Amino acid sequence: MELIDNTESTFDELAAVRETSLFNPDLAPILRVDRTWNQWNIAALWVAMSVSIPTYTLASGLMAQGMNWKQAIFTVFLGNLIVLIPMTLNACPGTAYGIPFPVLLRCSFGVWGSNVPAIMRGLVACGWFGIQTWIGGMAIYTVAAMIGGFDPAEKIDLPLLGISIGQLTCFLIFWVMNIAVILKGMECIKWLENLSAPFLLAIGVGLLIWAYQVADGFGPLLQEDDKFETRGDFFNAFAAGLTAMVGFWATLSLNIPDFSRFARSQRDQIIGQTLGLPLTMAFYSGIGVIVTSATVVVYGEAIWNPVELMARFDNTSLVIFALITLSVATLSTNIAANIVSPANDFSNLWPRVINFRKGALIAGAIGLCIFPWKILENADRYIDGWMIGYSALLGPIGGIMIADYFIHRRQRIKVIELFKPEGEYRYTNGFCLTAFAALAIGVIPNVPGFLVKVNLLAAESVPSLFLGIYNFAWFIGFIVAFCAYLAGKAISGSVRIDQNQD
Repeated sequence: MELIDNTESTFDELAAVRETSLFNPDLAPILRVDRTWNQWNIAALWVAMSVSIPTYTLASGLMAQGMNWKQAIFTVFLGNLIVLIPMTLNACPGTAYGIPFPVLLRCSFGVWGSNVPAIMRGLVACGWFGIQTWIGGMAIYTVAAMIGGFDPAEKIDLPLLGISIGQLTCFLIFWVMNIAVILKGMECIKWLENLSAPFLLAIGVGLLIWAYQVADGFGPLLQEDDKFETRGDFFNAFAAGLTAMVGFWATLSLNIPDFSRFARSQRDQIIGQTLGLPLTMAFYSGIGVIVTSATVVVYGEAIWNPVELMARFDNTSLVIFALITLSVATLSTNIAANIVSPANDFSNLWPRVINFRKGALIAGAIGLCIFPWKILENADRYIDGWMIGYSALLGPIGGIMIADYFIHRRQRIKVIELFKPEGEYRYTNGFCLTAFAALAIGVIPNVPGFLVKVNLLAAESVPSLFLGIYNFAWFIGFIVAFCAYLAGKAISGSVRIDQNQD
């Protein structure tokens, strides 16, 4: 399959739709002259996004559910290798046409219907923004405690929130830092990712060397076997873990056009993503396992949280430097992965009023309100409830997008029509009924399993088949919606690419 590349709208075409209700400069196609990201910029973006505290602790959740370290790292690597496929495919129209994710959605879901999947994706990003902001705020909290700002042992939890005033203050400080960078725009984000990527990898290697030296090896966790009694138990945990690893970046596999629209060519975005994603994720989660293994030798317990680990170092200056580095790592990940997409998604709701910066502020405000510390309370809630749960929603959207662009439209989009309320992509009052039917069909099989995982249904009340299906939530949703969308197009008689009907 030859990928379409180097396609763009002209200034005259853009001028013709500049006054429509679906247009604003932040959603407009990027012209070829302004697409300057090469493969190393794309790779640096992924390194900077992957090197983060959640990545560091990914394997810990899998090991807590019974895996040994080899099984956990392999699951992380395989999940990211799998998600790389829809990632690069969905990046293609962004690079070919210079359009962001919510505008691309107008092709398959309709000019108004695109808001539904865009907001679904945007709300997940807001959740992740809250989680990452909490983690970064805790690094600041630890630094403040070390320089004598307060005594964490004397903290009193606030009513309803369940955290102290110091923790809340540091959470808000880190929130302001994120918003300040994003308001500077995409070039500032590009600069931050390029600056932080090699530095953050070096810090990871430094931790690895420390672990080897203090533990005279790599510690006891690497000697432990898995805790599964049967192969069936392992397979269930592996399936759920693999889906969670795919779900970790299922978010970006949808809105990757928000970044690939700046890529110089399809080759740049494909090579950059391939170099930057799977190996970095496996490498950094592997560092988390090895360093944690060393903490068993040094401190007598497994310390998975790097913020807590660094707070135990004797050298105060080193601790402060390391925690600031972790804050930078979290900042670079949080901005690129969790603010760019919802900023565009909320802008798509009301383009004439909400621009990129206003959309970022809306996303940031929602991220404040989700109580992220409660999501992180235990591994089951984090992996089974959060990561697999939202993958059940995002998998079907990805399946529909890829089916529409590569098979139904054969990579041909009339970009200017995407900005016309009464244009080709209006479908039925702005909604493509075929796409929404496919989305529902893709989500429904995973609903019973999700309700069990969040304790809204008893496991005995749901056939075991649905519990097994939920372990593959992203895969099931993607495949079912992909097939349902193409079947719906065939049944409705939408054979011609340029036909303005469901």
